[in-house]
Amino acid sequence: MDETTPLASLSVTHVFYDPNDYVSLVCAYLALLPQALCVVYATLVLFTREVEIGLMFAGQLACEVINFALKRLIKEDRPRRIHGKGYGMPSSHAQFVAFWSISLALFLLVRHRPPKVLRGQTTAAAAAAAGAANCVHRPWSFLERFAVSVAGIVIAAATAWSRIYLNYHTPKQVVVGYIAGAISAAGWFAITSLARHVGLLEWALDTPIARAFRLRDLAVQEDMCQAGWEKWEQKRTEAATSKKK
Repeated sequence: MDETTPLASLSVTHVFYDPNDYVSLVCAYLALLPQALCVVYATLVLFTREVEIGLMFAGQLACEVINFALKRLIKEDRPRRIHGKGYGMPSSHAQFVAFWSISLALFLLVRHRPPKVLRGQTTAAAAAAAGAANCVHRPWSFLERFAVSVAGIVIAAATAWSRIYLNYHTPKQVVVGYIAGAISAAGWFAITSLARHVGLLEWALDTPIARAFRLRDLAVQEDMCQAGWEKWEQKRTEAATSKKK
């Protein structure tokens, strides 16, 4: 690299904060939440092939496109004492985390329908050999799912507030961004619900390309803590049975 070439900062992960203020440091880490969530989205889509997660990620990206358009339509500057680039209305961070938290809450509280009780699928002989007969797993209750939803909303609110504390946005820009994200989440949830209701999603999952990528739709009814656990337990009990023979 030529030593005379001016260097640029990658603003996606570059956050200014007060090194003498611990709250400012926490806010700086919260500012990286959208990037972290994108990594989580991509990882879950790749390794679970769950269409519900893929749809949520697609809606998240569409929400970002809406924010991009709104900023260039409104053209409101950021606060004066700021190093950020571009317009400030609405806050993209607030809109991103609002969409994520509201979408998560709608899924857990409205769309997700786990079975009331899940019992291990091992055979009686294998269960007896492993000493695990009549093992019962209880999926998340509604109150537990409600607690997770509230936790997500609190984290989103803290991330949105951090943008004000770091002086990247005014309170109005953050509030508008949060409202835009919440409305986008509700709208996308309605669209995907309609796609499920009319059978469009079922048709899409039966197409050759969806089957080639092994796309599935189990998250709506499968308990998230139990996913894959029964197969693992069955493998362990079968291994224990074969060792005793």
